[in-house]
Amino acid sequence: MYSSYVLGKKQAKRGTLSFKYIVEAISLKKLTGAIILALLVALQVQAGGSVEQALAHPDRTAADRERDARDHPEIILNLLQIQRGSQVADIFAGSGYYSELIGRIVAPEGNVLLHNNQPYINYVGDALAERFNGRDVPGVIRHDREPEQMDLGESSLDAAMIIMSYHDLFYTEDEWPVIDRDNFMGQIVRALKPGGRFLIVDHAAQEGVGSSVSKTLHRIEESFARADIERYGLQYAGGSDVLRRSTDDHSLYVFDEAIRGNTDRFVLVFTKP
Repeated sequence: MYSSYVLGKKQAKRGTLSFKYIVEAISLKKLTGAIILALLVALQVQAGGSVEQALAHPDRTAADRERDARDHPEIILNLLQIQRGSQVADIFAGSGYYSELIGRIVAPEGNVLLHNNQPYINYVGDALAERFNGRDVPGVIRHDREPEQMDLGESSLDAAMIIMSYHDLFYTEDEWPVIDRDNFMGQIVRALKPGGRFLIVDHAAQEGVGSSVSKTLHRIEESFARADIERYGLQYAGGSDVLRRSTDDHSLYVFDEAIRGNTDRFVLVFTKP
C-alpha cells in the first residue's frame, strides 16, 4: 500500500495521476485502517481486560454461561478490583469456572492460580481437564497443591478468593484431611500485597451455629466467618447481597435437591493493610 501511495504522489507531481487512481488509493487506505481496527478489537477481546469482556468471550462454555445467571460473576469479580496484569489465586477452584473468567481479565501480563488439593481434584473429576481440552484459556495456571504448602509466595498476589469452600476449613472426613487453619490463612495473608483483596462466598448457616454444621450441611455462619478472617489481620471492606435467597431457611443440606443452586449465600471482602 505504501509503495502505491508514494508512486501516486510522484505521479501527482508530474500531473499524470488520474481521479480514478486517487479514489482507489484512498479506498485502499480506508480499508486497511478498518482491518487494523478490527484486528485490534479482536486482540483486546482475546486479552480480556474487563469483567464484561471476559463474560462476553465467544469461547466460553454453555455450562459456564448458564451458571452466570445463578452466580452473578459480574458483581463478584468487580469486588476483587482486578485488572489486566493482576496476580490472583482462586483457591479450591474446582473445575475453574471463576479461574477462566479471571484469566481473561488479567492476561496477558497477569495470571490466576487455579488451585485445588487432591480431594477437590477427585471431586470435580473430568470437568477440570475438559476446561483445557482443545481450548485456549489464557492467564490460567493449574496449581495443584495441598493446603499445608500452597506455594503462593510472599506479597505476590493482588487478590485471592475462596468460593463456597471456606466452610471446608472446618470440615473433616476420611477423604478430606484436617486443615491447619492458622497455617492455611497465614499463607494467604503473606501472599497478598498490601492493599490486596481477599473474597469469600459461602452458604449461610443459622445464627449462633458458627462452624458446627460445616460437615452436616456444608454451611457456615456469616458473622463467625467474618470474625474468623479478621483475626488474621485482614480488614473487612464490605460485600454484596446479590446472592441472598430469602427462600432458604438455612436448615437444609446444600446439595438437597430442594435447595441446590438456590442457597442463601453471603459475600465478604477483606483487604490487607
